[in-house]
Amino acid sequence: MDREIRPQAVALIILTYNEEANLAQALDSVAGWAHELFILDSGSTDRTREIARRYGCHIAQHQFENYAKQRNYALDHLPIRSEWILFLDADEWVPEALKEEISSLIATLPDANGFYLKRRLIWMGRWIRRGYYPSWILRLFRQGTGRCEDRAVNEHLIVEGKTGQLRHDFMHEDRKGVTDWIAKHNGYATREAQELLNARSGPAYREIDASLFGSQAQRTRWLRYRIWNRMPPLIRPFCYFFYRYVLAGGFWDGQAAFTYHCLHALWYPMLIDLKYLELKKQHQPPPRTL
Repeated sequence: MDREIRPQAVALIILTYNEEANLAQALDSVAGWAHELFILDSGSTDRTREIARRYGCHIAQHQFENYAKQRNYALDHLPIRSEWILFLDADEWVPEALKEEISSLIATLPDANGFYLKRRLIWMGRWIRRGYYPSWILRLFRQGTGRCEDRAVNEHLIVEGKTGQLRHDFMHEDRKGVTDWIAKHNGYATREAQELLNARSGPAYREIDASLFGSQAQRTRWLRYRIWNRMPPLIRPFCYFFYRYVLAGGFWDGQAAFTYHCLHALWYPMLIDLKYLELKKQHQPPPRTL
């Protein structure tokens, strides 16, 4: 059934699984501003849905397969009536300056269908700036123009038509702690390792273009395919850490930045490589015997 679309209105979508530590922070930042609040939950066993109900969210359930499929399920099945859609993670929140910018933007009836936002990472109470910021992510788009690419992790939205950039940041501030961060990235590493083995083909397969002269996401994908994937596993994590912490000046941001770059730029890609080598060995045929 067709739904009447509300022009210049914003629908917020958050994917959740056991996010009681973060969800109130995210919803507090958009309550009274977003015209619709949607939660697509994957079977939380904590107070996630209770918190969502407190804010008047529309709550739907769907078994989790991967992030791309979950985002596309939300776009296909949630009763969204707003013209604009903003994806937010449960550990992210929207400052007043960005909300004002978005409201002013959509009131001008822009011809662009999607907009990249800058994500500011707060880790141990500190802004991790050098070596990581800005991270440009396409999160705001006109309904009916965007889909998520076919990746199990580190997925990006693909928007038809023109795109632009917004000036103000949104915040990534996970309140769960380092134990949960490590567990979550252990799962991410498994999916990233599998992506290294996956064949990217078929008429239905969709992925952002890998382009050295495109958006930040396209440049990152080009570097991954043309350089990173051709470097020796177990060596490239040290190169990446050296780039981020030394060449990009991450050391200037103090102790918090040191711990983050060690975990995210060294430990995490090292874990991906270990899992990739393990999977590759499992997929190799056994040696022939005489």
